[in-house]
Parts: sequence; structure tokens; C-alpha cells
Amino acid sequence: MLLGLALLYVGAVLFLNGIWLLGHINDREIWVVNVFVGGITMLVALYLAFGPGADASSIKAAALTLLFTFTYLWVAINRHQEVDGRGLGWFSLFVSITIVPVAIQTLGNAQGTWDVWFGLCWAAWAVLWFMFFLLLALQKPIARLTGMVTAAEGVLTGWLPGFLLLDGVLGPAAG
Repeated sequence: MLLGLALLYVGAVLFLNGIWLLGHINDREIWVVNVFVGGITMLVALYLAFGPGADASSIKAAALTLLFTFTYLWVAINRHQEVDGRGLGWFSLFVSITIVPVAIQTLGNAQGTWDVWFGLCWAAWAVLWFMFFLLLALQKPIARLTGMVTAAEGVLTGWLPGFLLLDGVLGPAAG
């Protein structure tokens, strides 16, 4: 259920960040959802790492979740401070490189539809964070494309699987 909770709000923040990149939300306003979702994913990660039953698998999940948490909080700070985001761009390269093997492992160990979908989500996130690197660190003129991909991934890799997990339609609870 924690994964469904986190993914639902990851979907919201990615979708909203996407439409922000497309120019439909003001810089001074987008930081609010990034702080909120950063806080939610931080709480989930802390519970996974330090809560009852924490083990190697849950600590790994916490570490990976914190990659997202830190990204959202950094976006919020950048928008509040009105900086260009180059540091966040370089962090995004770190994130994209880190999650490529996660995507490969998840797909390689897939035993059902959910596992394949989640592996593809990791691959999509690796591409998206690489796009943030190109946009922010290298200042490539891909804001519109990055915005469209971010919004689409918000729906397909966050909101939809998060909602379906919470509803019990997808994932281990559906089994």
C-alpha cells in the first residue's frame, strides 16, 4: 500500500511539473506540490528504512525512493530561489545512471504483469531523469519535449499504477 500511496503522488507531481515545463503553471506556484510530494515520499522512505520489519529489500526501496524525494525538494528550492537548476541537472544524471540497473534487474526478475510494468516504469524514469540532465545541466533546448514526457510519465508511471495498487487491482494484493 505504501508503494501505491507514493506512486499516486509521484504521478501528481510529475504531471504538474510537466505542465509547468510547458508554461501552464507559474514558477512561484509549482514549488508547493514538490514540497508536499517530497514530504510524503520522505515519510514513506523513512518508514521503509527504519520501521518495523525493515530489511535489506525495504532499505533499498527507501534509498531509491529518496532519489525522487530529493529531486522534488530540489525543484521546490530552485523555484523558490529562482535559480537555473544546473546542480539539479547533474543530480538528475546521477539518478538516471543509478536507476538503469534497477530497471534491468526488475525486468530480468519479472514474474508477472506488475513486475514488467514496474520495470518499464524504472526504464522510463531513467530516460526522464536523463532528459532533466540534458535540459538543466547542459542547457539543451528540450523544455517542451521534457514537459510532455514528464506529464505523460506522471500519468502512466505514477498516477495510474498508484491508483490501481491502492484499489487492489494491480500488484501483489491483486494476486
